[in-house]
Amino acid sequence: MVDGFEFKDSYTVSDLVDIIAILRAPGGCPWDSEQTHESIKKNFIEETYEVVEAINKKSIPLLREELGDVLLQIVLHTQMETEKGNFTFDDVCDEICKKLIVRHPHVFGDVTVSSTGEVLSNWDAIKMQTKKQKTVSDSIESVPRELPALMRAQKIQHKAAKAGFDWDDINGALDKVYEEAGEVKEALAENDGAHTAEEIGDLLFACVNVCRFAKTDGEEALTAATDKFARRFKITEELARENGVDMKTASIEELDRLWDEAKKRTND
Repeated sequence: MVDGFEFKDSYTVSDLVDIIAILRAPGGCPWDSEQTHESIKKNFIEETYEVVEAINKKSIPLLREELGDVLLQIVLHTQMETEKGNFTFDDVCDEICKKLIVRHPHVFGDVTVSSTGEVLSNWDAIKMQTKKQKTVSDSIESVPRELPALMRAQKIQHKAAKAGFDWDDINGALDKVYEEAGEVKEALAENDGAHTAEEIGDLLFACVNVCRFAKTDGEEALTAATDKFARRFKITEELARENGVDMKTASIEELDRLWDEAKKRTND
């Protein structure tokens, strides 16, 4: 039992900060005290995706729980720096509050806007100014490489497009997909692994451009396509089992027949 710790019926964010400090202090939890930014950085990503899962499931109790887990990660990382004397949780809150005030001059200042587009335009301009980004290239380079590849591609393409570097319409983006597909075929014929990987990357990047023109989120589109494949494959496997078909040795024609039947059953 920690001396002086007070059990409550309801806790606040300040209590969370105190609890994490206790866990990492001498005599606290050995696991918590051993953690570093590097050792738990993937936990942060995992918890964030679990928040997204809760949103997709439209589960309010789960969302509340998972947001707490994300907040835990924030407080843990902050406590590590508090112990070094670099900054506190209050400093983190102070910085984000100041950022929000500066980036919303139409709310906290005398700037007038008439649309969401103007709000976003102002936000980008203020962001470039405060981060001392003088060119679009500076803005592009600021997009974290650690983002999921599709998300990063979308963000970078969007920034380039706003600078005028873009196709006139979706047809140019579609033509680029066919062009890149041809280059993948050529690279495969060369039997050059590195060149093939490069061209496949170009093909994927071109597909993201089509998504952008179609106002479709690439991450969401690929997730939906993967879900659809998983549903159809499950039924295909069941059909193969019912018909005594060994999927490992069956012909492509037989597998296609089962797949088409599964497609009809899933109705998607």
